[in-house]
Amino acid sequence: MHKPVSAAVFEGSMPQSRVEEMVIQVRHAALLDNLEKMNRAACFDRIFLSTNRPELVEPASRLGAKVLLNNIDPGDFHFGNELQELVRSHGLSRVFCLNGAGCPLITEDELVMIAQELRSRQRFVYANNTQSADMVGFTVPENFYDINLPAVDNSLALTLRDCFNLTMDLMPHTRGLLFDIDTPTDLVVLGTGPFAGPRMRAALNELDLNYEKLAKAKAVLGNEYEEVALIGRIGAPIMAQLNARLKLRLRVFSEERGMKTLGRIDNKEVVSLLGLLLEDAGTERFFGYLARVARCAFIDSRVLMYHFKYDFSNRERFLSDLGRWREIDNPWLKTFTRAAEECAIPVVLGGHSLISGSLWAICDEIEEGAAVD
Repeated sequence: MHKPVSAAVFEGSMPQSRVEEMVIQVRHAALLDNLEKMNRAACFDRIFLSTNRPELVEPASRLGAKVLLNNIDPGDFHFGNELQELVRSHGLSRVFCLNGAGCPLITEDELVMIAQELRSRQRFVYANNTQSADMVGFTVPENFYDINLPAVDNSLALTLRDCFNLTMDLMPHTRGLLFDIDTPTDLVVLGTGPFAGPRMRAALNELDLNYEKLAKAKAVLGNEYEEVALIGRIGAPIMAQLNARLKLRLRVFSEERGMKTLGRIDNKEVVSLLGLLLEDAGTERFFGYLARVARCAFIDSRVLMYHFKYDFSNRERFLSDLGRWREIDNPWLKTFTRAAEECAIPVVLGGHSLISGSLWAICDEIEEGAAVD
């Protein structure tokens, strides 16, 4: 008996600055690349795109998606309500859902694998991360409408497991199932690497991105037994990959994993040991210390931002990621970003995706490049 699996893609945005528009431009290209892969894989019975962006309607429809256009401001968008309404109105029983730029490097084989898992299981949830999933596949439980789903997609997998008692399995760890486009740093990683799809590559070529700092950090990773600092919400899989596949020495400061999903940001409970050091030593000395213990650093700066109780706009966070400290208004963030830029070692700033999928893609690139050489 055929068990239909449907794909549901959610992409909404309302950029307030040019730096946000850059990210959205590449996200939309990634979305269309993914729709084309879903079409070729032919593993989903139906593909839905829920979006507030009219310019996506025509190209997404041509690639086989049923587009559900809305006029919801992203600030008012409730992911859980929209997902439940989509499932209810279209009678879906098995769903693979992701955001518009979720896993832009996913392969057709990985899409087929996900659909096969969903067809073969009952009362099942399949996610690429336990605490903060970017994409989730699940079988729709009988009581799906009895419990409120989370407002943001990152918490969906935990809700399905804990509130609906579905059995959760984690997807394999690969760049295709981990890499996400959340920040401009992810664009820089895509731009310097060989993995972007055709629409993504065309969109990246239109942007004026500075690749110099990441190139220096990659050179350190490609050397033998250099000291590399990873700071932020670092997970065990990326540490294991780097240790197994590259010749380096890691200094890892992992803090506040799950801070969003567990409500620690909303409750202002985020606290960071390195944030306390930053308070005590000051920004200049902090980055001076960092340069003494590592040859390059990758920093998930959101942990430090929330440690200091800052909830910056996307514009300011993204400017910091790009090192454009002169354009930042907030004095603390301007000082922090300038110190990172002027540090004696290359310091790459970003969000959780930097020290997860982006580092995974960089590792793949270095290893595959070495194999070719």
